[in-house]
Amino acid sequence: MLVGGFGLCGIPMAIIQAVKEAGTKDLVIVSNNCGVDNWGLGVLLQSKQIRRMVSSYVGENAEFERQYLSGELEVELTPQGTLAEKLRAGGAGIPGFYTRTAYGTVVANGGFPIKYRADKTVEIPSKKKEIKSFNGRDYVLEESITGDVALVKAWKADPFGNLVFRGTARNFNPDCAMAAKFTIAEVEEIVPLGSLKPEDVHLPGVYVQAIVKANMEKKIERRTVAKSATKKSDDSPAARLRERLAKRAAMELKDGMNVNLGIGIPTLASNYLPEGARIMLQSENGLLGMGPYPSEDAIDADLINAGKETVTTLPGSSIFSSSQSFGMIRGKHIDISILGAMEVSMYGDLANWVIPGKMVKGMGGAMDLVSSGSRVVITMEHTAKGGRPKILKECRLPLTGTRCVNAIITEKGVFEVDAKKGLALIEIAPDTTIEEIQKATEAPFEVSKNLKTMPV
Repeated sequence: MLVGGFGLCGIPMAIIQAVKEAGTKDLVIVSNNCGVDNWGLGVLLQSKQIRRMVSSYVGENAEFERQYLSGELEVELTPQGTLAEKLRAGGAGIPGFYTRTAYGTVVANGGFPIKYRADKTVEIPSKKKEIKSFNGRDYVLEESITGDVALVKAWKADPFGNLVFRGTARNFNPDCAMAAKFTIAEVEEIVPLGSLKPEDVHLPGVYVQAIVKANMEKKIERRTVAKSATKKSDDSPAARLRERLAKRAAMELKDGMNVNLGIGIPTLASNYLPEGARIMLQSENGLLGMGPYPSEDAIDADLINAGKETVTTLPGSSIFSSSQSFGMIRGKHIDISILGAMEVSMYGDLANWVIPGKMVKGMGGAMDLVSSGSRVVITMEHTAKGGRPKILKECRLPLTGTRCVNAIITEKGVFEVDAKKGLALIEIAPDTTIEEIQKATEAPFEVSKNLKTMPV
């Protein structure tokens, strides 16, 4: 069963509830994530109707994570862009494709747990994937996905099944609809045949076999509004550190760039864009030209970013499907990505998506972003809890990408990363010393002859 939606945006909730009431069990569900504990696909998790999830992101769904780690649920974690392309290709009759995404990681190399036993040993490991070289670069073979049934959510439909989506609720819905033998579309409005202009149809009715009209509550996972001028800002040390890193990260952005900002500190960089610069922010759930957070009276449940926060659009923005979003990323049309990290190696290997057996958030779109060949900048605290270094000779956690990081920004300084030569400290914070940075950094690094003071 292929299910559209991203977080709680664009989910076919009425049909999901109908599946729950029908009591159908042993389901294999392909969906970017599994809702939350009490909404979306999360309701089928709670009723133990799902055998396997094929997803890119566990996120904050505590029951999803619990069932997986306890061996109650099979989970096939798949990079978000690869998942979208598996569906698109499946719907287009293409059985497989090669992608750079996940090369050098456990996703390609195999052995990652799909199912645990109760004693935490691995019952079902993932399989090793075929690698082939094109023009001197190695690529991973991914098999496409087709499904028996797709459940999708749209705004409008006509009696032929032509669909129109609203805002970022489009996301995975067109890709899921294309890849199924039988697609059921949950819609808010059914309009007369001929009332939709042909050029305004987002998904042709050839992909849709049934329509259900329903107007379910649209829940918002992270209701986020613009800060009021009179509202007191957070002045805690942690908030000041995040702001400091975000300001420095924003200096990486130049006029004319198309930019992807990851969840957390990278997203905050949008508050400090260069004045007068035209910078289009891309959100991988299908939006280019992301604007600021909305005012309270302008919140729209059908307009969210990749962090599931409510956002606005800017003049010149565009909205598209998840597969087109990652085609944009994979095709190197996005100039720079700014992401967070748990570990970075001296040669630019990145780990930021899982702590085996303990924490499983999923890779989301990170593996796609770092494999595109566009510039990758990491913003993170220099050390973990207890002062444990995060900049290492070699990453200890499962990798997100190999030799993919170009720069690291921490509260202590800025490093440029060369995949062959290693690290060079190019900026130092005014409140630290080279000796202090060396103590907090496992990996060796050179100090630039043109070392600058990091702006604060």
